[in-house]
Amino acid sequence: MDLQEGLSWLSQRINFEARASARADISAGKIEGLSLDAMNALVDALGNPHHNYPVIHVTGTNGKGSTVQMITEILVAMGLHVGSFTSPHVTSVNERFRTNGEQITDEELARVITDLRMFSDGLDPQPSYFELLSAGALQWFSDIAVDIAVVEVGLLGRFDATNVVDGQVAVVTSIGTDHTDRQGDFRKRIASEKAGIIKPNSTLILGEPDPELYSVFEAEGPAAIKWVRRDFGSTNHRLAVGGSMVDVFARERYEDVFVSLLGEHQGQNAAVAIATVEEFFDRPVPADVVEEALGKVHLPGRFEVVSADPLIVLDAAHTPEAAEAVAATLREHIGAGGSRVFVIGMLAGRDPAEIIEALGVTSADFVIATAPDSERAMPAADVAAAATAAGTSVEVATPVAEALDRAQSIVEDEEPILVVGSFYVVGEARTALMSLQ
Repeated sequence: MDLQEGLSWLSQRINFEARASARADISAGKIEGLSLDAMNALVDALGNPHHNYPVIHVTGTNGKGSTVQMITEILVAMGLHVGSFTSPHVTSVNERFRTNGEQITDEELARVITDLRMFSDGLDPQPSYFELLSAGALQWFSDIAVDIAVVEVGLLGRFDATNVVDGQVAVVTSIGTDHTDRQGDFRKRIASEKAGIIKPNSTLILGEPDPELYSVFEAEGPAAIKWVRRDFGSTNHRLAVGGSMVDVFARERYEDVFVSLLGEHQGQNAAVAIATVEEFFDRPVPADVVEEALGKVHLPGRFEVVSADPLIVLDAAHTPEAAEAVAATLREHIGAGGSRVFVIGMLAGRDPAEIIEALGVTSADFVIATAPDSERAMPAADVAAAATAAGTSVEVATPVAEALDRAQSIVEDEEPILVVGSFYVVGEARTALMSLQ
């Protein structure tokens, strides 16, 4: 089976990422349509490959992708053979499977999918799209004999397909408002689901600073907990060409660390990453390793500058917290004044008014409302209505490539274009831009 045949077979599996509403019934302690039954059966059929190497398991509302990449780069700089599994992808499934930062080849991915098809035949219940990809990554890491795997949770934690692993270090980057009804004490319910990745032998690295949530994580009984601001953190953020300079404290103090990702929030992600690796090895990370690793981190679709003239930035921010971080990074690097052109599209279930407010869209800006190619896409008209209510000028353009073309045709000197709202939107924009190169 070649890759296209394999991807076609995968596309026939239930895909909660692309099709389900991902509605959270957190008060009932589960996520609709998800359990670990099918995943446990699948990895058992594969021979439980995830038992063949240690795992760092990462969850959180925001910052998971950046933190996984930083952890990976630090481990690679320390001489380890590192596998990483992330989701979702921006332009190709290959992006999810990486070894030492390099994505899996088409040939290798085709082989992985072929094996998945063979071993999943006859299983009941049949595994979903994400369960198959997760199991495929765990098997691939075993096949290529990684020293360690860094695994990103897809949804929340407790019932996520990746939670068959026993993370030696469990990482929670943040607790936000995603995947919740926002009723009652929703933050504690979200925290409880994310805390579900903690195993009895896990050290927890907690990047969420809210002390009211600490008891939720303690209740899961980790072997040890390292708290942000107490045991690790970042300070003295300042701009640098191509990124930021920060000071980080953990077991050691690391001053003037260059992080090659934009945004003040990346300083905390760097602190989480360093603390994670320190706990994995039970010793400080050498300063030269930190310098080497964090200076070359790259993450598609997270405040990614893809053009300088005009300035085009892609960010998949789809939560209010992520949108606020984008707005802060824009102010930091572009300035508070002037006008911007936003290309905004999102998936159903989001609150477009909330995202637009968090982005700091004003009457001086211009919004092009669009919709990604997904059955979960929010109608562009709904995004446009929210932007109009915010007092800004609005047009509607679909598909995303057309919206991006329109933005480039109307942008004026030194105005930035920001494409935001969903990984689907960013992926389509990135593909359109790449086709022009």
